This record gives sequence, C-alpha cells and structure tokens, in this order.
Amino acid sequence: MDNSVQDAKSIKIYYFTGTGNAKKAAEWLKDSFAIDGQEAELYNMASRLSIEDMNVGESTLLGFCYPTHGFNAPPIVLRFLWQLPKTNNKTKVFLLNTRAGMKMSKIFTPGINGLALILPAIILRMKAYRVVGYRPLDMPSNWISVHPGLRQKVVKSIVKRCKYMTMRFADKLKAGVQVNRGLYDLPIDILISPIAMGYYFYGRFMLSKTFIATDACNECRICEKECPVDAISMKNGMPYWSYNCESCMHCMNACPQRAIETPHAYTALVWWLAFSLLPLLILKYAFQVSAFTEIQHEAIQKLLQFVLGGLIIFGAYKVLHTLMKFKAFNKLVAYTSLTHYKSWRRYKGPDVK
Repeated sequence: MDNSVQDAKSIKIYYFTGTGNAKKAAEWLKDSFAIDGQEAELYNMASRLSIEDMNVGESTLLGFCYPTHGFNAPPIVLRFLWQLPKTNNKTKVFLLNTRAGMKMSKIFTPGINGLALILPAIILRMKAYRVVGYRPLDMPSNWISVHPGLRQKVVKSIVKRCKYMTMRFADKLKAGVQVNRGLYDLPIDILISPIAMGYYFYGRFMLSKTFIATDACNECRICEKECPVDAISMKNGMPYWSYNCESCMHCMNACPQRAIETPHAYTALVWWLAFSLLPLLILKYAFQVSAFTEIQHEAIQKLLQFVLGGLIIFGAYKVLHTLMKFKAFNKLVAYTSLTHYKSWRRYKGPDVK
C-alpha cells in the first residue's frame, strides 16, 4: 500500500503540551510540510475540540504529538483518540511522542516509551486508521519535581538535534516511507508496561498531590488559567491541585514567582507513613500475623498499602494545604523542598517565554 502523503488534501496535527516540547515538534512538522506547499493545521487537544466536527476522509493525514507521562500517553490524549470517528482503513495517521531526553557529556541519552506509542496505536487500529509513522523524540526532560531543569546550553543542543530528527521524519512521511522507529524499543516498552499501567490507574493520582504554592504566591492565577486540563483551582487564596492533574509541569515551570514547588521532605514522610510504617503496624497489632502464611501476609500488606496509601495521601494533602496558610509552616515546607532553591532550575520549552 502506498503510504505517501503528498496527495493529502488535508493535514491536521493534534498536540497536547505541558512545557512546550510537543507543541514545538508539531510546529516543526508543519514547517516541513509547508516547504512542499502543503498546509498543515495545528490543533490543541486541550482546547475542547469538537470531535463531531472533525472532517476526516481518505485524503486526510492526521498527526498526534504528545508527551510521555508515566511511560504512557497522557489520559487526555487517550480519551481524545478513543473519541475519534471510525474510518474505512484508508485514513493515514502518525504518532510522535516526546520523552525525557538527557545529555551526558557529548552523549544524548534517550527516554523510554512504555505504552506511549503502543496504546494509541492499538486504539487507532481498532478504529481502522492506518498508522504510517511511529516516532519517539527525546526532547529535554522537564520533570523538575525529580531533577533540576537542564542547563540552557544542553537544552539548545538537544532541541537542535530533535528538530533535525523531526524534519527527517516528515520527509520520510512525504516520501511514502513507513517509519517504525518507535517500534525498535518494543521489548523494553513491553517490560516497562506494568509500571505504565500502575501509573495510569494509581500513581498519577498520588503525584497530583505533590504540588504546593509557598507564600511567594501573589495570587496572579496564571497557573489556574493556563493549566491545560483545568486541574488547578484557588482555595483560600492558594492554588489547589485536583486528581485531574497530568503532572505536565506547566504550572511549576511557568510560575513567574517560582512559588509552585514540590514539598520533598513532607512528601517523603507522608509516603513512608502511608506505604510502609502504617501497613506494618496494622499487620502487627490489628491482625494476628502468626495466623497467616507468608503469602497471605504479603497480600494483606499490599492491600493495605494500596487502599490506605491513597486515603492517607489524600488526607495529608488536605492537611498540608490548610497548614500552608501559617507562615512558619509554609517556610518550613519551602526550605525542605529542593525546588525552592535557585540552583534547582526551571524548564521552558523551545521559544517559550
């Protein structure tokens, strides 16, 4: 079958972005198509697009650009793909996922896909789309809850490399070449898939409770207004993160006051209590441990960790948000957070001001 997209009458590229990486990749693709006189339209998946109004036909090329969150495509992307209309197996699509690229000396290190390409491809094939390209793109890692933002020199070199790779990807699509680069990592992706599923159904809800605003917050509400999934609301004059949070890092990286932080010490303490100490104490004192086999003991402990862990973290976050109103506690949480210090750089995507 001919995979050439030169005869495409309509090119639509849909993106979801947190700090700008996936959006920039979509713009590079648009520029590449424009070189050959093909007009590509860009759409933000977070802008409440009407799926019913999508004009998808045999002569339409669809592209999807999005970040990798928790070794998977973000839930908003999966929901968007699931709502797409079915086709007759002639509409071509391509997938491009940005993932956590780093650089050690002169060596560029790749991120990991997990299910970020597999699951969207399965959804699209179920709806009879023909996937003509799979492409991971190792844009600069932006997960600054875990590590400081990369130095600008490193960011520029990674971005320059990624732009070249994206333009080559577009050239191959235009030439009708099936691009399966994203499938080369399939063995590793399959191995990591249990973690991806665990993150999707459980971990992302825990991580949404690891954001706070210190007293540096001036209530500008930029984080609330710009959150791509409307996960932030103002409560008692402070931002509050709901379970809808995608951990896309937009709020933390975009806050002009650097007020949004991850309370590392508080989070470590609460997670230790929730997933380790309390389940062990309950097993020891509330149950007769000796009455269970080792397998039963481990099963009960896992159940306690799963159920109690979520309840404790949710409750602890409510307490944390309330206590942050007190200046002394606010300062204590801030100074025990790595993200509080200026050496912990923020990250902004290419051309993001």
